Amino acid sequence: MNIPVVISRSLFILFTPLLIGIYAVHPTKRVATKAADTTRNTYANPVVPGDFPDPSVIRAGSTYYASGTSSEFGPHFPLFVSKDLVNWKQKGYIFKTKPSWALSSFWAPELFYHNETYYVYYVAKRASDKVACIGVATSTNPEKGFTDQGVIINYGTESIDPFVFEDKGKLFIIWKAYGLDKRPIELLASQISADGLHAVGDPFSLLRDDKHTLMEGASMLKKDGYYYLFYSAGGCCGVRCSYNVRVARATAFEGPYTNFEGNPILTANEKWKCPGHGTFVETPTGKYYFLYHAYNVADNIYTGRQGMLDELAWDATTKWPYFKNGNSPSIKAESPLKAKQILHDGMTDNFTQPVLADFWQWDYRHSKPITQLKKGELCLAGEVDTVNHTGTALTVRPESGTYEMRTEVLNTNPALKGLVLYGDVNHAIGIGVTGNTVQLWEVTNKERKIWSSTEIKTGKPVQFKMTVTDRTNFKFYWGQEANSWNELNQAASQSYDGRLLPAWDRSARPGLHHYGKTDEQACFSWFKITYTK
Repeated sequence: MNIPVVISRSLFILFTPLLIGIYAVHPTKRVATKAADTTRNTYANPVVPGDFPDPSVIRAGSTYYASGTSSEFGPHFPLFVSKDLVNWKQKGYIFKTKPSWALSSFWAPELFYHNETYYVYYVAKRASDKVACIGVATSTNPEKGFTDQGVIINYGTESIDPFVFEDKGKLFIIWKAYGLDKRPIELLASQISADGLHAVGDPFSLLRDDKHTLMEGASMLKKDGYYYLFYSAGGCCGVRCSYNVRVARATAFEGPYTNFEGNPILTANEKWKCPGHGTFVETPTGKYYFLYHAYNVADNIYTGRQGMLDELAWDATTKWPYFKNGNSPSIKAESPLKAKQILHDGMTDNFTQPVLADFWQWDYRHSKPITQLKKGELCLAGEVDTVNHTGTALTVRPESGTYEMRTEVLNTNPALKGLVLYGDVNHAIGIGVTGNTVQLWEVTNKERKIWSSTEIKTGKPVQFKMTVTDRTNFKFYWGQEANSWNELNQAASQSYDGRLLPAWDRSARPGLHHYGKTDEQACFSWFKITYTK
C-alpha cells in the first residue's frame, strides 16, 4: 500500500550555482564506497541524495519503486529501485520522451499498483494552454517504461499533486485545486474508473485551506477505522521555504476531516529544513515508512530537495500518527530491513556501454542532445532552439555543495567543448576548448561573456577540472600533461554570482557541454565527479 504527502509550488527566488552529483549507477561506477555506520541496522538521511523532490514509493513483493519530480530536465521522472528502502539504484525514467499533450513542469509523479498494472499519475502543463493538468500512464513492468494514457484531471486553472487511494473496492484520486485562484486552496477528490484512466462523477472537497497555509498535495492511510489525510503546508521551495507535514482524520473518506492539534508532525531541525511531499509504504512486517523530500540546511538549493526516509508510528491512546524518531527528519535511524547502507563519494563514467547512462539529463525545452557512444568515448552535439545561448548541456543531479568534476576532450574543432554548471538556457558557466583556445565563459540573462582565455597546443587532448567549494566558490583548470593543471582565473575585478543560476523548484546541474554546429561534435573519453566534503 502506498501514499504521498504534499508539496508546494510557491513563488520564490533564484537558484544558484551548485554542486553536483549523481545518484544511480549503470554503465559507470560509483566510487569510494563505505558503510554509513559500523552497525548493520542503521542508515543516515538522505537515502536518495541530490535533487529528488516529491518522491512517491510503492512495494511490489520484495522490490520497492520510487520516482520524483524532474521539472524541466529530461528524460522525465527518474525511476529508482531498492530492496531495502535505504539503498537505491536508478533504472531509467518513467518517460524517455515527452507525452504528446504535455509541454513542461513535470511534477509529482504518483506510483500506484492495481489489477496487475502499474500506474503513474503525474503533473504537466498542457501544450495547448499551459494549464497544469494531471496525466496518467501505465506499465506491466516499471523498469521497461510507461505508456501514456493522456489527461485524467483537467480542473480549473491548475490541478497538481495527485494521489490515488482505493477504498471499499472503488478508486479515488485526490489533488490540489485553486492554487492560482483568489480563493482558499482545497484538496479535492473524485472517483475514477476501475481501469484507473478516467474520472467518474463530480469532484468533492476533503479539506479547505481557510487559514491560508499554502496547503498542498495529499496522501492517505486508512487504519483502525480512521482515514488519515496527510498534507504539507507552507512554501515548498527556495531559500525562503517553510514546508512542514500535517495530518487530519475522518471516519469516512468523504469527511469531515479534523486537523490534529499537534500539527505539524514533521518540521525542520538543525540539519534539514522544509520537509514534505512524500509517500508512505508498508513493509512486509507491517511498518510504515515515509519517503519525502527536504533541503539540507548547509547546501540548501545547491543540492535541491533530497530523498528522505522516516518511520511512522501510532499513539495507542489517541490513534494519531507521529514519526518514530521525532517531529523532524532523522539524522540517523534504524534501518527498515536491517540492511547496511552504502554511501558513495562520487561517480565515474568511462562511456564503455552502448547506451547513455541513466543518470544523464538535459534541458529538454531548449536542446536535443545528439550522442554517439563508441568504446570508451562519448561524442556530443545537439539541436538547439533560437533562444538558446548556452548550447547543449548533458548534466547530472547534484548531491553536495562541495565537489570536483573532471573530463577529457579528445578532439579539436571550432565548437566549444568542456565542463558546465547549468542553471537554465540563459544562466550557465563553464570551461572548454574551441580550436586552440581554452575559454572560461558565462551566459547570463541572454548575454554570452568570455571571462578569460588562453592558447594551447593543438593535436593533444585537453583535460578540464572544475571545483566547487561550499556551494559558491568556483575554480577552473585545464591541462594537457599528466597531473599538470593550469588555473584559468576569472577577471580580477569580477566574480561570478552563483545566485543567477535559477530555479525555484530545481537545482542547477553540472556536466558536459557542447556549443557549436551539430556536425562539430565534442568527444569525451571520461567524466568523473568526486565529492570532497
